[in-house]
Amino acid sequence: MTHETLTLPDGRALAYHRTRGRGPGVVFLGGFRSDMTGTKAQFLEAWARARGLGFLRFDYTGHGASSGLFRDGCVGDWARDAADALTHLTEGPQILVGSSMGGWIALLLATRLPGRLRGLVGIAAAPDFTEDSMWANFSEDQRRRLSSEGALAVPSDYSDEPYVITRRLIEDGRRNLVLRDPLDLPFPVRLLHGTADEDVDTSVALRILAHATAEDLRLTLVKGADHRFSAPENLELTARTLEEIL
Repeated sequence: MTHETLTLPDGRALAYHRTRGRGPGVVFLGGFRSDMTGTKAQFLEAWARARGLGFLRFDYTGHGASSGLFRDGCVGDWARDAADALTHLTEGPQILVGSSMGGWIALLLATRLPGRLRGLVGIAAAPDFTEDSMWANFSEDQRRRLSSEGALAVPSDYSDEPYVITRRLIEDGRRNLVLRDPLDLPFPVRLLHGTADEDVDTSVALRILAHATAEDLRLTLVKGADHRFSAPENLELTARTLEEIL
């Protein structure tokens, strides 16, 4: 299916698929270097369409079919993309479903556009990962090279090519941390996390649970589920979780 494009005044062109329907709608926020054609995004789109709900999936700049180069981007840029998509492509209250880095971006939107949110579902949410996972695990030599050369290539389990981590990505991440300052979530929040997740430890989900101020925040740990969280039973759990918020 051919995507549509949101062209913004600064020249960014965000590729998206939108299903019109009743509200509250659902917006899917993908992960680091992922795109809107993934299993979770398409499963949830079909689920929303079957229920007559509005649904939006899109690509951040430098991802998928959107404009820009991945290497040039950072979390702040992608959060701005998400805010623009939410503002220009949806109406009324929305439930954000954030996968991995998308969970971080969902929490950023919760602090910036709380009036637009009806709920939030984090799937293997990875807030602050540039600092607490990347930078924290770099060797002193890697840190020196990143600082002096501006970029560092690291191997990836999800691609044959290494990921290029830039100094800008790390420095921008520090400006967008969400687990150091008060985090008020005045709507239902559900965190889903697999115990076999080798990319984002379950301790991250526990940190969110302990750190956030929320009247209705629950964490579900799923034994044996990995970071992708896209096995049929994981997808069904995500759907049931959305039904609960609705």
